[in-house]
Amino acid sequence: MVMGILLAIVAGALVSLQTIFNNQVNARAGSWATTTLVLGMGFIASFIASLIFEGSATFSLQNMKPWYWISGAIGVGVVFCLVQGIKRLGPTFATSIVLIAQLSTALLFDTTGWLVAQKIPLTPGKIIGVLVIIAGIIVYKFGDRWVGKAARSKKPSTSHTLGQ
Repeated sequence: MVMGILLAIVAGALVSLQTIFNNQVNARAGSWATTTLVLGMGFIASFIASLIFEGSATFSLQNMKPWYWISGAIGVGVVFCLVQGIKRLGPTFATSIVLIAQLSTALLFDTTGWLVAQKIPLTPGKIIGVLVIIAGIIVYKFGDRWVGKAARSKKPSTSHTLGQ
């Protein structure tokens, strides 16, 4: 379990790092060129790693269901939409929304057992967990406005000044 947690932390950090790089490429090359470059470089890197770590097993695809092949096309949508979201919302807010959508979708698939996911019960704790994350992101994005508005609504006292 510890290794799974560490790998998930590394994956999250790498996704954030990739997002920053993708945004910079997009500023210079455009969205579709960015998607092509990101996925093309990813193909080359993963193909080389696969050959190194798996050897000829890389080409053993006989047990793969045909509909699994669309995952590459899904990757195109992921990269393109994330690049566009960051362009319009900024890295942190866009990534936060992506995480909410990812968590909510994973919860949906886990609780329904869709796409061969192991079915798990939907509990109040899971729902509360997602709602807490959503609330945290709302506070992160809009909390300064609320705090700023509260500070502005307090009128400074003219009877006392610092140093008197």
